[in-house]
Amino acid sequence: MLDQRSQDPKHEAGRSLAKGKLKDLRPFLFFVAAAVSGIFLCCGQAFAEGAPAKTHKVLYIMSYHSPWEWTDDQLRGFKDGLKGLEVEYKVFQLDAKRQSAESSLERAGKEARDLIESWKPDLVYTSDDSAQKYVTRHYINSPIPFVFSAVNADPAVYGFTGSKNITGVLEVAHSVETIRLLREIVPEVARIGVVFDEDPTWPGVVSKLKEQAAKQLPGMELIMLGPLKTFAEYKQAIAGAQGNCDALALLGIHTLEDESGRNVAWEDVLKWTAENSKLPDFSFWKDRIPYGTLCVVYVSGYEQGLSAGRIARGILADGRAPASYAIEPTVKGKPIISFARAKKLGLKIKSTTLLSSEVADKFAWDPQ
Repeated sequence: MLDQRSQDPKHEAGRSLAKGKLKDLRPFLFFVAAAVSGIFLCCGQAFAEGAPAKTHKVLYIMSYHSPWEWTDDQLRGFKDGLKGLEVEYKVFQLDAKRQSAESSLERAGKEARDLIESWKPDLVYTSDDSAQKYVTRHYINSPIPFVFSAVNADPAVYGFTGSKNITGVLEVAHSVETIRLLREIVPEVARIGVVFDEDPTWPGVVSKLKEQAAKQLPGMELIMLGPLKTFAEYKQAIAGAQGNCDALALLGIHTLEDESGRNVAWEDVLKWTAENSKLPDFSFWKDRIPYGTLCVVYVSGYEQGLSAGRIARGILADGRAPASYAIEPTVKGKPIISFARAKKLGLKIKSTTLLSSEVADKFAWDPQ
C-alpha cells in the first residue's frame, strides 16, 4: 500500500518549501558548526596545556642577614632549584650574627612566626641553625612544609626526627679535608686550638669535628677555646694559644661583643687575628679567606641552597611528602688558600698544593 502523504500535493509543496529554507540556512549552519568546532578546539588545547600555572608562595627565613655571600648564595641556589615554576618569594632576616642577644632572637623569631600566620606560604625555606631554633621547631607536624639548609646540629636536637612536614640539607664541615690541606702547608701541626663563640651553630660543628678527628686523624689533639662571649675573651684566648697550639681552627667569630655589649664585625675580628697571631689558621667557609684565614676546604652555600630547592620543587610541583626526602648533607668541598697570609707567616707552599686550590693573593684591606 502506497504512503498517502507521497501523493498529497500539499505535502509535496511543504517538502519543497522546507528544502528551500534549509538551503537558505546553510551559511548560518556552517557558521554555527565552525564556532562549535572552535570552542571544542580551544577546550582541547586548554586540557592539553593544563590550567594556568599556579603561583607558589615561598617564605625564606634566613638565620643571618643580606647582603652576605653565605645567605645570598643559598637563596640563589634555592631559586635555581625551583627554576621554571611560578614562585612569589618573601624574605625574613633573623640577623643572628649582628643581633645575637637572646631577647633579640626571640623577638625576631616571633615576628617570623607571625608572618607565617598572616601570609600563609605554601612552603617555608629556612637556612642555618638559628632559624630552626626560633622558628621551624614550632611547626613540627604542621600542614605547612618546611625545607631547611646549612643545619649543623643533629636534627633530633630540634625535634625533627620523624616529622612529616620538615626535611632538608645538613651542613657537614669538611674538617678532615681542611686539616689535611693545612698539613700539606705545615706538616708538623698536631695541637689545634678550636675557637668559637656562643652561637647555637657551634656545638654541632665541634661535635662532628671531634668525631671525625678521632676516626681519621690519629694523634691530632683538639684544644677547646670557647665558647667565648666577648672580643676581649677572644683576644685573650688567641694570645694564650700562641705558645700552646700549632694552629687555630677559627669557627665562631660572629657574636663576640665589645665592652658596650655591641657585636664586633667578624671582618674586624679576623683582621685583628691576622695582625696579632703567628699561628697558621683554618676555617670551613670561603668568605674568611680575604680577611686573613690561611686555608679552607669550604662548604658551598650555593650547593646547600640548590639541594634544598630541588627538594622544595618535588614537594610543590610533584606533590611529594617532605618526609619522603631523607635529611642528608651535601658532599662537595673546594680548597682555597690565602697566599697573602702564607707570606705573612713565612710559609712556603708546594706548587702542587697551589695548583690544586683556589688562591687569594691579597687581603681585603690591601689596596686594589
